[in-house]
Amino acid sequence: MKKHNFSAGPCILPEEVLKKASEAVLNFNNDNLSLVEISHRSKSFVAVMEKARALVLELLNLENHGYQVLFLQGGASTQFLMSAYNFLNTKAAYLNTGTWSSKAIKEAKLFGELVEVASSKDKNFSYIPKDYNIPTDADYFHCTSNNTIFGTQMKTFPEFDGITICDMSSDIFSRQLDFSKFDLIYAGAQKNMGPAGTTLIVIKEEILNTIEREVPSMLSYKTHIEKDSMFNTPSVFAVYVSMLTLEWLKDLGGIPFIEKVNEKKANLLYTEIDRNPLFKGMVAKEDRSIMNATFTLTDENLKATFDQLCEQAGISGINGHRSVGGYRASMYNALPLYSVQALVDVMQELERKI
Repeated sequence: MKKHNFSAGPCILPEEVLKKASEAVLNFNNDNLSLVEISHRSKSFVAVMEKARALVLELLNLENHGYQVLFLQGGASTQFLMSAYNFLNTKAAYLNTGTWSSKAIKEAKLFGELVEVASSKDKNFSYIPKDYNIPTDADYFHCTSNNTIFGTQMKTFPEFDGITICDMSSDIFSRQLDFSKFDLIYAGAQKNMGPAGTTLIVIKEEILNTIEREVPSMLSYKTHIEKDSMFNTPSVFAVYVSMLTLEWLKDLGGIPFIEKVNEKKANLLYTEIDRNPLFKGMVAKEDRSIMNATFTLTDENLKATFDQLCEQAGISGINGHRSVGGYRASMYNALPLYSVQALVDVMQELERKI
């Protein structure tokens, strides 16, 4: 029996996607060639890239809204640098809600003045700051929609007349938002969309006109748009599996459908965390992530017993990040409801043993 995979990333993928991907590694499109050995400029793979990009716009309801889709490499970490290199001309505004936004801030400081409009570092990033002001003269506002490590999620986004950039690495395609409010979205595929190796960028073409400095080719959004994500060799396998995952999501009913499933999973687990006296949540309830639930034991002496019960139940990947401790259950789109129920059952079994 396959384990219940709560890993924060690389993420769980749908079984049917894994099956199709494995078949393609051996024989892609019945061409008697492996997916990982065909030319990225072959008709077969160009079709994959085009379909993947089209599915992104369709699922996000951004068709005919002036957006381009890129599949690049380097992860969100490269986007911390790339977004600032392209758009930070004078001053940028950042909301600091965790490790990854802190890393984005570090990179942006290399290119101009940076204003940290608010931060939740004072309470170890256990909440999302509210009621902050964004300077009207900022070149852009940057935020992180979901904080994988700490388990918080932005439920609303501030209004800003300028460019809004969002790192959606760990909750892209998981909930309904007005994605047209964002001018640039980036997301590492390995959190909720595919395997590690490719990064999704969704960018409004009109903001390219605000770029003032000369940007090296590999770090220029203009370059990659002009070359249809083929300026250099793309991560063929990662893009293909992402395409399959997007197809899977569309066939289910898209984001409106999966949002309801994700809410059921999150409600099931958080209800048990709040009910069970042996566990407690680690972040403010109003800011809890539906993707990454962080919690801890009220008595650390129970850790060995709980860990053993989880192992016996086939539960994998729930240890918290080393900087936070405790536990973290990542409930990405492909994680079935019965896996969350399995974790809840173990939590209740621990309670019965005490």
